[in-house]
Amino acid sequence: MPPVTQLLLAANVAVYILQQMLGDILIVWFGLWPLHTPANFGASFMPWQVLSYGFLNGSLMHIGFNMLALYMFGGQIEQVFGSRRFLTYFLGCIFAAALAQLAVTGIAGGDPYPTVGASGGVFGLLLAYGLLFPHRKLMLIFPPIPMPAWLFVTLYGLLEIVLGVTGTQSGVAHFAHLGGMLGGWLLIRQWRRRPPASH
Repeated sequence: MPPVTQLLLAANVAVYILQQMLGDILIVWFGLWPLHTPANFGASFMPWQVLSYGFLNGSLMHIGFNMLALYMFGGQIEQVFGSRRFLTYFLGCIFAAALAQLAVTGIAGGDPYPTVGASGGVFGLLLAYGLLFPHRKLMLIFPPIPMPAWLFVTLYGLLEIVLGVTGTQSGVAHFAHLGGMLGGWLLIRQWRRRPPASH
């Protein structure tokens, strides 16, 4: 497994362990809070949260799914991108997902709640995998149907749009997932125009 993929896996697991030890204080300071969070709420938006939220997780299942996807796709993508560009890509997708989530919560209003999880980066990895390895077969869990990566990613993206627009699965940041995919697509599009410099 390439080094940055290992580092990201280890960082997420270490922070999750810290969350279990310290309680909600990490989410108060490092979760992504909406811009409209009141000053007297006990938590507020801080600039570093656009990246730090991506290393927090809401449950054991949450971190399990995210880390499984990072393990499955991250190493192969890092081997293509190189370690430095892969780290830039993953963090860039998390940042783009944060911007999308801040925009959606700003428009929707309502009670402030924090966003946590690496899902924006993971959805960016899904998009990269579909673009880099479009004809590799991926298997759905339910139902177990094999399909090419490009179709898997396309269907997943469309599902996120439907779930986000209809408000299905409340508590899941569907537009953040889409923001991660969009950020990944923009980065790859830019890099294809400008290949990495040789040393």
